[in-house]
Amino acid sequence: MPIWFYYALASAVFAALTAIFAKVGLQGINSDFATFIRTIVIILALAAFLSYTKKWQPLHSLSMKNWVFLVLSGLATGASWLMYFKALQLGDASQVAPIDKLSLVLVTLFAVVFLGERPSGQDWLGIGLVAAGVLVLAFKR
Repeated sequence: MPIWFYYALASAVFAALTAIFAKVGLQGINSDFATFIRTIVIILALAAFLSYTKKWQPLHSLSMKNWVFLVLSGLATGASWLMYFKALQLGDASQVAPIDKLSLVLVTLFAVVFLGERPSGQDWLGIGLVAAGVLVLAFKR
């Protein structure tokens, strides 16, 4: 397997743990405030990681395109987290998480429209199965 596969698999494991930990941690507090706490933890952890690995870069080394798209990505991430935590607070983790994974389908559609990617027939079949699976899992009751 290529190395990216293992990183992606680890990401999936941590994302699953995020849902479980968040569902328990959200009890009795505002979901937006919980997202704020989570963000502080992420900032501190990343700062420690960058320091440990000596991967800090000078801010002036980023192009305007880097800045624009990283800011847009950050805003999208923040909005995603706020909505995800609110959904977790209101619904079952086993239903919220699958709907969140519709992002897999949307990434493919957005990649076609905005990045010019051309998935194969097998890719589209897989995306269709993911979409069907998400709907089956999310609306099981």
